[in-house]
Amino acid sequence: MPKPLSVRRVEVHPHAPADMDRWPAVLPPVRQVLLEGLDLGAVTVITGENGTGKSTLVEAIAIAFGMNAEGGSTGAMHASRASESTLAEHLLLVRGAGALKKGFFFRAETMHGFYTYLESVGIGSPLHERSHGESFLDLVGERHRLHGLWILDEPESALSLTGCLALLGLLRDQVDGGSQVIISTHSPILAAFPGADLLEVGDWGIRRSEYDDLDLVRGWRGFLDAPQRYVRELG
Repeated sequence: MPKPLSVRRVEVHPHAPADMDRWPAVLPPVRQVLLEGLDLGAVTVITGENGTGKSTLVEAIAIAFGMNAEGGSTGAMHASRASESTLAEHLLLVRGAGALKKGFFFRAETMHGFYTYLESVGIGSPLHERSHGESFLDLVGERHRLHGLWILDEPESALSLTGCLALLGLLRDQVDGGSQVIISTHSPILAAFPGADLLEVGDWGIRRSEYDDLDLVRGWRGFLDAPQRYVRELG
């Protein structure tokens, strides 16, 4: 029997409404979540162009769940420079009865600061001594016993094609162990996560999609079929 989801729905907090005329509520995907809510599955993959609100959404869900804005597991306290939005203050996470309460948040843009924090408190192996991709996969692999909500914001920035496939394997093991996964990505490899709910964000807000219909997938296929045509169009 499947375990209850750590977060089965995200909606506006009834006692902390957001100002819909201020950022980030003016972003169409964020506005849609605040007005309509968002149902989540065991695996949710969010794709879309830069600046559309992917990272803003996953960051806010992580913070509302009790994770550190700069990454880490629930209860991590490190901080460098605050850059997160106030969206988490306006979100209510609807959790499944008896769901796992632990979680882990990975942010590509703050991962090196997170490694320094881990070294300072003596947790895990010396990740700074490894390559970008190796250190990230080791980070995930060393937390294989941490089951709960896993949120990853653009993890492909650290990974090659084979690295992305290795990450899919690690995360699939997490899901098989009862974890829930939310990924924000530009990678067609990570978007191919088996059984994932695919959400595409943009000026339209949020729409559910099939893999072959994602702008991300169609764009990569077009480029790989005729790369020189894309390069010529740069001028």
